[in-house]
Amino acid sequence: MTRIVRILAPNPGIRELEGTNTWIVGDRPAVVIDPGPDDERHLREVVREAGRVSAILLTHDHPDHAPGARTLGAMTGATVLAARPPEGAERLRDGQEIAVRGGTIRCVATPGHSADHMAFFLQPDASLFTGDAVLGRGTSVIDLPEGDLVAYLRSLRRMRELEPRTIHPGHGPLVLDAVGKLDEYLDHRARREEQVLAALGEGSATPEEMVPAIYGDYPPEVRDLAARSILAHLLKLEAEGRVEKHTRGGETRWSVSDPRTCARCGRPVRGRARLCGPCSLAALQESD
Repeated sequence: MTRIVRILAPNPGIRELEGTNTWIVGDRPAVVIDPGPDDERHLREVVREAGRVSAILLTHDHPDHAPGARTLGAMTGATVLAARPPEGAERLRDGQEIAVRGGTIRCVATPGHSADHMAFFLQPDASLFTGDAVLGRGTSVIDLPEGDLVAYLRSLRRMRELEPRTIHPGHGPLVLDAVGKLDEYLDHRARREEQVLAALGEGSATPEEMVPAIYGDYPPEVRDLAARSILAHLLKLEAEGRVEKHTRGGETRWSVSDPRTCARCGRPVRGRARLCGPCSLAALQESD
């Protein structure tokens, strides 16, 4: 088994839980994943535990994960790698592999929480480092404008296809049943979507109006985050043609869409298209 050590950053919060998990993988040299904030005491502890460092990997560039990378790179001489690299860093690409003692880290593009999000899959251990895509406790925030629920669900399915054994999240405790956690996340999003549609059917027309019904048991300080999460679901449903957006006088309200059917064959269609896929293809062929 490859050596894995967690160093907890001193930045607790609503989104960060107890703080950011900085992961040290391998040894002589080690790889550091998500150095977290640019906090001198935290980074010195990482250096003491890691020893020689060959690379610093960023799951994404959010301020609770990435700012310490430049300082840690200067302290260790290690290269910083990220999908959206800061100045002086190198670009990570989907499928890229980084060698560590006893294994290989594969980079897996997992957009959704942010456009640049990467997960890291350590083989042969089957350990998955998920950043903010999957947390050790609670659920990930899909926050606009960068958050994209359609991309996020695709990323969850991609991570599940890897069949990881353990999840080493960006926040919260180690997850020992990785596949079970990913299934839980997918089920959670499906249930949340049902709740959004039910709230629309009961007369709620904005994310803020839906929050009390969907997040009534949550503390008040997370209500703004909850409303933005609901908006992410609404935008996904709008793209699928299942809800409609109405803007008047600067106010946006939402409603459930009437089912649409293909103008040629009568089959259901998604979105605002007039024709289903087969009929659209047939119409294009007829016009040639």
